[in-house]
Amino acid sequence: MTEFVFLVENAPEGGYTARGMGEAIFTEADTIEALHEQVRDAVKCHFGEENCPKVVRLHFVHDEVIAV
Repeated sequence: MTEFVFLVENAPEGGYTARGMGEAIFTEADTIEALHEQVRDAVKCHFGEENCPKVVRLHFVHDEVIAV
């Protein structure tokens, strides 16, 4: 595997959540920098050093509400 994708959303209580697409991986953090570290750690724990993807893509999703 060369690339793995996480879906990143704003957490209701603040910070961010990240869910691995197609694998049972979940992590969360208060800042983007901390999320990067948490994602790296989660990927290494899930796949192991030998099967770890070369690239991890963070796909940020957010909702905007506007008044009409």
